[in-house]
Amino acid sequence: MPSSRPNPLNSKALALRYPALALAVCAVLSGCQSLDQQQVENAPAVDLSGRTPHQPLWIEGTAKAEQPKDIWERVRSGYQLQDAIGVNPRIEQQRLWFSSNPSFVEKAGERSNPYIHYIVERLEERNMPMELALLPMIESAYNPFAYSPADAVGLWQFIPSTGRNFNLRQTRWYDGRRDVTASTQAAMDYLARLHEMFNGDWLLALAAYNAGEGRVSRAIERNQKLGLPTDYWNLSLPQETQNYVPKLLALSQVVMAPNAYGVSLAPIANEPYFEEVELKQRMDLARVAALAEVDEDELYLLNPAFKKRVTVDGPQHLLVPTQKVELLTANLSTLKPEDRGLQEYVVRAGDNLHGIANRYELSVASIKELNQLSGNTLAVGQHLSLPTSLQSVPDQAPQRTVNTAVASRNYTIRNGDNLWQIARAHNVAVNDIQRWNALKGNSLRVGQTIKLQGGTGTGTGKARSVAQRDGVTYYKVRKGDSLHLIAKRFNVQMKNLQSWNPRTGKALKPGQVLTLRLPD
Repeated sequence: MPSSRPNPLNSKALALRYPALALAVCAVLSGCQSLDQQQVENAPAVDLSGRTPHQPLWIEGTAKAEQPKDIWERVRSGYQLQDAIGVNPRIEQQRLWFSSNPSFVEKAGERSNPYIHYIVERLEERNMPMELALLPMIESAYNPFAYSPADAVGLWQFIPSTGRNFNLRQTRWYDGRRDVTASTQAAMDYLARLHEMFNGDWLLALAAYNAGEGRVSRAIERNQKLGLPTDYWNLSLPQETQNYVPKLLALSQVVMAPNAYGVSLAPIANEPYFEEVELKQRMDLARVAALAEVDEDELYLLNPAFKKRVTVDGPQHLLVPTQKVELLTANLSTLKPEDRGLQEYVVRAGDNLHGIANRYELSVASIKELNQLSGNTLAVGQHLSLPTSLQSVPDQAPQRTVNTAVASRNYTIRNGDNLWQIARAHNVAVNDIQRWNALKGNSLRVGQTIKLQGGTGTGTGKARSVAQRDGVTYYKVRKGDSLHLIAKRFNVQMKNLQSWNPRTGKALKPGQVLTLRLPD
């Protein structure tokens, strides 16, 4: 690293005071792109008269304007890490990657829409660098269902142990690492602690967030013994961590001037996307979605921590789109116990779990899980919660797909395959693959042929109460369903849904079977 560094690039001031100049400078620094000369020439003229470097526009008293309408402008205005970094080849390398892969930023930006305003608000409350609002792009591409080989989960990619250290509960029903608000608070608590641990150095804090505080501390001690600088740029760290901080800084620069890097960043309203709604009892997300007139998958994206789509083991509240809060609150106030997606069952003399499971078309395991039963013994008068939906819910990201009946088929193992990936891609369980092929462990070899049954074979999820035969899809109506909701859920036209079911009136009955013809 050079002994003398160039003057730092004040990108915030450039972008806010001299938009045309910022655009040109960012393009030059990208190392791979150059602005069209005509574009620069046609940029709005900036009157520099009367302004001096000692009076930047963004700290003048008259600059206290109303909050920007676009959340990205709010993010840019809160940057704290850019002014002191100067020109750095490690950052330039990462910036080159982003400019060569604009779709990554664009798609991650779109996925951030429901969550980023909440994150920005929390960062602002703590006076933390607004660059951290982009950290979930690096960690998970803003996918709350993201899962790493190291078992890191959620927007902020907590591993199980770190999640537990920050009170993120993890059970078969609920995973706090996927809880949007809980994991965000935990991530900021962790980052704040690391910031304090490393004497206010945010770059070291970020490195520790990726590699662990112990590894960063040992790297610092090693450099101290050798008489070497102990800043982030001079530490010997794993390659992933060597790239981690430059990647965030480069992404921040791309978001500062996306047009300069060929990135089309869709605007996001600078307003809350969701609010918390308290629940007085366990609820099925499908039932809540119907009461709020919200698509079930959208509700699940806001509440991904409830792995079975039932509010068990987690907080007794749900995140709901802001514009639907009033409607949901009103409907919940008049909700009958039997209409909450779960039903209460009082154990009678002669009852057993097997008999109850058969009666309600459930599995014994699902009843035990829902009621947290350790054994099979029941007491007369005991209250059980039973789901009203007939099938279990997959623990994965929502998809608009159907449970397609697929015959037994063969799959040849390719380089890099593992059982978990194959199971996820073909929508089956790992233990089922092991059972079908008499596999005792998880080991596979390239070229090996295994049998697969059921699933979709598409790598997507299953929609409940749906089956498909001979190109026609059949859907069993649930409580709270309407033709409008079903049409929206499966992305079909209302008129088509009605034409496929000519004998169906506007009033639907639970258990009624509808015909659907879904697009490929």
